[in-house]
Amino acid sequence: MSIESQHEDASTAPYTVEQILSGIVMGLIVLITFGNVLARYFTSQSFAATEEFSIALLIVLSFVGSSAAFAFDRHIRVDFFVRKLPPGGRVVADWLSFAVTASLFAFIAFYAGRLTWDQYRFEETSPALGVPQWWYTVWMPVLAVALVLRLVLTRMRRRA
Repeated sequence: MSIESQHEDASTAPYTVEQILSGIVMGLIVLITFGNVLARYFTSQSFAATEEFSIALLIVLSFVGSSAAFAFDRHIRVDFFVRKLPPGGRVVADWLSFAVTASLFAFIAFYAGRLTWDQYRFEETSPALGVPQWWYTVWMPVLAVALVLRLVLTRMRRRA
């Protein structure tokens, strides 16, 4: 599939779950930041605690954005050398890229899951708001697993 037809497919396709979630998360980050700016301007007080929410949302946005990039085949990669390979070599490079990426996010899911469990087990709380820390980190393993599933589904769809 050429790059032009990929762009046409992306522009005519309905929004994916990743794109909708990205929009919602970005909107929330903007609202939190704008509210903090207004509060600082009018009251000379900072809602620094809201930064915890913004950081957690940025992590969610990173995972959701990565999933969308893989779904539309727009992830960052070094294409210069792969284009110079024969067709069989390109297939091998594509599979290698898939295997390494899926392994990385599976690794993240495993260790982020252990981190989340430890935070839950030891009842860690966030520094500014004092809420359970695992409320923020639970999204890393969940979204990493979702990303691995997205990679597998995308790989299966491209094989067909």
